[in-house]
Amino acid sequence: MPAIARPPALSAALLLPILLAVPAGAQAVEPKHLGTFRDWNAFLLEEPSGKVCWMASRPKKQQGEFTKRGDVFVLVTHRPAENSRDVVSVVAGYTYADGTEAAVQIGNQKFELFTDGDTAWTRDDKTDRALAAAIRQGASMTVRGTSSRGTRTTDTYSLAGSGAAYKAIGDACGVSG
Repeated sequence: MPAIARPPALSAALLLPILLAVPAGAQAVEPKHLGTFRDWNAFLLEEPSGKVCWMASRPKKQQGEFTKRGDVFVLVTHRPAENSRDVVSVVAGYTYADGTEAAVQIGNQKFELFTDGDTAWTRDDKTDRALAAAIRQGASMTVRGTSSRGTRTTDTYSLAGSGAAYKAIGDACGVSG
C-alpha cells in the first residue's frame, strides 16, 4: 500500500496576515493548529477582539514563466466578532498587475476577484459565501492571474479536505455553514 503524502508544512507567510493584525506593543499570540484535513490546514487565533478562524491550502501545481515568486496560498477566514465569515483571499506570491482581476474556476463555476498588491478578494459577502461553498463542494480550483511584470500564472489547488477543514473552523468559531 503506497504511503499517503501529507501536504507540505505551511510557512509563516500563512500566519503573517493574522500576526500583522496584532497591535504594536501587544504580545503576539500563537495560532492553534486545529488539524490537517488532506490538502487543507485549519487554524484558530484568540485575539482581544475575539476569535479568528481560517483554513489554508497551497497549490498542487503552479504554471507560469516566473523567476522569483513568494508563497502562494488561498485562505477562507471567519471573524465572528466582526460579523465576518467565509472571506476568501488568494495570495499570488507576486504583485498583481494594476487593474487586473484574478479568475477563479471550480468546476463550471467562475468567479472574478479584484486584486490589491499580492492578494485577490471577492467584491462582496454574497460572492464570498458562494466561493466558499464551491471550495467545500468542488474537487479542484484553478486561479489565473497576471503579475505586475505581465507574467500570466495558473495555480491549481486540490479541494480535498476543504469540507472537513471548513467544519473545523466553523466549530472553533461558532459559525455554521
